[in-house]
Amino acid sequence: MELNRILCGDNVAVLETFPSESIDLVVTSPPYDNLRDYTGYAVAFPALVAQLVRVLKQGGVLVWVVGDATVKGSETGTSFRQALAFLDAGLRLHDTMIYEKNTSSFPAKRAGTRYTQIFEYMFVLSKGTPAHVTLLCDKENKWAGWTNWGKNTTRAKDGTLEQTTDIKPVPTHSPRTNIWKYVVGKGFNSSDKESHEHPAIFPEKLAEDHILTWSREGDVVLDPFCGSGTTCKMAKRHRRSYLGIDISSEYCTLAERILAKY
Repeated sequence: MELNRILCGDNVAVLETFPSESIDLVVTSPPYDNLRDYTGYAVAFPALVAQLVRVLKQGGVLVWVVGDATVKGSETGTSFRQALAFLDAGLRLHDTMIYEKNTSSFPAKRAGTRYTQIFEYMFVLSKGTPAHVTLLCDKENKWAGWTNWGKNTTRAKDGTLEQTTDIKPVPTHSPRTNIWKYVVGKGFNSSDKESHEHPAIFPEKLAEDHILTWSREGDVVLDPFCGSGTTCKMAKRHRRSYLGIDISSEYCTLAERILAKY
């Protein structure tokens, strides 16, 4: 299979040409609940689930970034239905993560019925146990360098407490939480201004952080809704192979133009 390409076409039809278990990581955000106009394309979701599960390697990870439309004052629940569909197809729900935005285009009003919506789900699904995980350890620890206060003790095999010196001090940094916060909007989501020719891009740092967490150099990273190529760009930056699929020839051309700079 030829790698490092943007493929224009229906993602299900394109994926049908991929060998089984050929992809290490999928990072994508589908056009959900018709919140945006994606050139009139409707997602064949059940068929897409089947193909993504098929092409994902054993130990591979799929990051599904999705939210819900608000209809008649309440959320649709599409995000949960999609996550459950992947579980029904054999994947594990390895982690339910949150992509928190710093702002919202539609802040709540005092007379409203819902609080300001500023997040999307990042469902981390895996085919078995994830094969490669490198947690991002950038959460600073207040008590870095300290051990516990008082006498250091540990439990012996019989359950009694014994004094010990074998206790490591608190490290300077620990793994972050599963709520990831990003500044969004034009000028923040992407270092490439032309990326915003696409109507709905997620922060390139979001794609980067997942790529660094769930893959290694040389792995194959796929985005079946590649849009302006954010996932593919960050995969290329970090010496992963990439494959992007989009139904829009306009967006495929845009992604290729951006990727050519790296």
